[in-house]
Amino acid sequence: MADGEKPLRKIAEAFKDLSVTVNSQTQDVEVAPFSHACSLVSPLFGCLGIAFKFAEMDYVAKVVDLTEASKSIDTLRTMLDRDIQHNCVRKAGSHSRNLLRVKRGLDMVRVLFEQILATDRGNSLKGPASKAYDQVFAPHHGWAIRKAVAAGMYALPTRAQLLRKLNEDEASSRIQMQTYIAASAPVILYIDKLFQSRELGIDW
Repeated sequence: MADGEKPLRKIAEAFKDLSVTVNSQTQDVEVAPFSHACSLVSPLFGCLGIAFKFAEMDYVAKVVDLTEASKSIDTLRTMLDRDIQHNCVRKAGSHSRNLLRVKRGLDMVRVLFEQILATDRGNSLKGPASKAYDQVFAPHHGWAIRKAVAAGMYALPTRAQLLRKLNEDEASSRIQMQTYIAASAPVILYIDKLFQSRELGIDW
């Protein structure tokens, strides 16, 4: 992380902007600002080390795809409807499938932050990271990946090391994490509803 960069603050602000759009209920979420906000989350996976290396690689690739899609598709709603028309929603590599994977990454970070804030300043991230993984990713992963992640949990940075990597102190990180938790929840729900309203489900 470059000196002085505040990735946590950028993430919080970007999702706060997205949540304003969602909560207005008068605008569809556009692919470009959504994919940009998601790209800001990418370095966070890198900061968590080898346990989340699979998530970082997968997440980054999917965000890149959505960024490319934003050049020709205006909104997430249009993107999903277009894939439905082409009968490719569930196909590997489709924008819709990638959107669902990216959404899980956002949800994992949300749960991770909730768990970090709930552990009352303990220095280990193993508990919060394990709970976040188990809740969001584990149901969709096979035994081999789950085992590799469990082994990687022992190499997680400490909470203090993570904050140093993010150029944050305890007080400022709590504010940014709380902002992201509050702002990302309606965005994640919006994406879930896009899929569910088209009877596509969200568990594939």
